[in-house]
Amino acid sequence: MRHFLAMHRVVALAQPIQPTFELDCAFEIFGLPRPDVPQRYDFTICTENPGPIPTSAGYTIHVERGLEALDSADTVIIPGWIPVTAPLPSRIKTSLIDAHARGARIASICSGVFALAQTGLLDGRTATTHPSRIDELHRAFPSIDVVETRYVDHSDVATSAGATTGIDLCLCLVAADFGEEHAGLIAESMAASRSVADKHRSGTIEFDELTEWVDSRLGDRLTISDLAVRLNTSPRTLARRCTLELGMSPGQWLISRRLSAAQTLLRDTDLTVETIAHRAGFGSAVNLRRRFRHHFGVSPNDYRKQAHFDVVKF
Repeated sequence: MRHFLAMHRVVALAQPIQPTFELDCAFEIFGLPRPDVPQRYDFTICTENPGPIPTSAGYTIHVERGLEALDSADTVIIPGWIPVTAPLPSRIKTSLIDAHARGARIASICSGVFALAQTGLLDGRTATTHPSRIDELHRAFPSIDVVETRYVDHSDVATSAGATTGIDLCLCLVAADFGEEHAGLIAESMAASRSVADKHRSGTIEFDELTEWVDSRLGDRLTISDLAVRLNTSPRTLARRCTLELGMSPGQWLISRRLSAAQTLLRDTDLTVETIAHRAGFGSAVNLRRRFRHHFGVSPNDYRKQAHFDVVKF
């Protein structure tokens, strides 16, 4: 077990386009304050170029810290890396290698291994990733022993598969730092929180109902006024509530629903991009491609080829 006199500093490395689920895994374990669990971690997010960072969900997050945050990190998390073929910028590569040489632990979640692999820190070692990416990782980095498993922890470097195995890996790291009991407290707190959250997804039941209504009509020309009428409120009040409860404007939220639908259709069907554009409410393939590139950094066709993540149960 490791012992630290001060808070254990965990830094998540964000990048455009940032996968949201993987980042949430890291925050859930290391960053979320829990009244019933002693706070042992100091969690922050950094990126190469601080400022707004687009995410895979269609909204942006604002990251204030630059790569200098890695200089004092005890653990660095790479929460996904898309597209997986994206080269690792030289500044990030140097910062990760320097952090590791200084004694920091480097861990990747799901596709984040494709960034970690480019540092050379996994050469000659065992690593894993999402099952749908196992063969691709092996072809891209033949010097790595790629295996299909939930996670691999070498103490100084660690990798996980997809879906909730990112949570499993993070809890494993907590157990290594502060013991199984502390990791168990976090797991129990998560279970209790989710039992409450299940009753109020998306902030309120009203927004759940609005989401269901919108998702069934994405092919229509919906307006902000349509959404306000559905909630029996004014556009101004809707804007205020969206910002407060969802963290984005009504327009941004509507676009995020359309993009999410497009992603699902690209992953799960063989429909043409033009057909998907109309079903998701973008009107044309040109508009869908423009939105897709802006939010995800790839074309719809590239997303279909490169970003198909299956749900895996172990």
